[in-house]
Amino acid sequence: MLRSRWSRAAGYAAPGLVLAGFGLAHPLALSPASAPWWTSLHVVLLPVFPLLAVAQWLLLSSAPAALRRPGRLAAFGFAAFYGGLDAVAGIAAGTVVHAEHAVTPVTGAVFGIGDSLGHTGALCFLAANVLIVAEVAREAAWRAAPGAALLLAASVSFYDSHIFWPRGVLTMLAVAAGMFLLAAVREPLPARTSGLPDRS
Repeated sequence: MLRSRWSRAAGYAAPGLVLAGFGLAHPLALSPASAPWWTSLHVVLLPVFPLLAVAQWLLLSSAPAALRRPGRLAAFGFAAFYGGLDAVAGIAAGTVVHAEHAVTPVTGAVFGIGDSLGHTGALCFLAANVLIVAEVAREAAWRAAPGAALLLAASVSFYDSHIFWPRGVLTMLAVAAGMFLLAAVREPLPARTSGLPDRS
């Protein structure tokens, strides 16, 4: 039982760890030289960032409706809007710079809309994590404190750090650690839901 709990918790940490790894390979700035890799990397990242939303969705599985529904809506908002950031400021901006062999005012305009999408997504990420912390604290009380502190601090940092080295990488590591610790202190699912109707 203990081993399965830690294995399950490791699954929640995996998206943050993978994104931290990609952050190490993320160019620090977009330029004509970095544009091809910048574009390709963000194509790869398109299906990876939503895995954070999947982890949030699952962490809210046993929450009461007052926490589960807005939390899952926020997780969906994160996946949608942050995916828009990757598509616009990642793939589109990289493609423009590569095609024009320069960073131009068009690139700045593309980054502008991308930043707006990314900030909206990051706020949704923070909102979902606040509700996750409330749910786990409801079950685990003080045992939720270390994971809560890490996840909430990382969620605030994520607003403007993306996954850029060094702060973005550290942010993703903290997201992974926070989700791991919060998942680890929760009671096993059957114990939480025994005798209760399905709320999927």
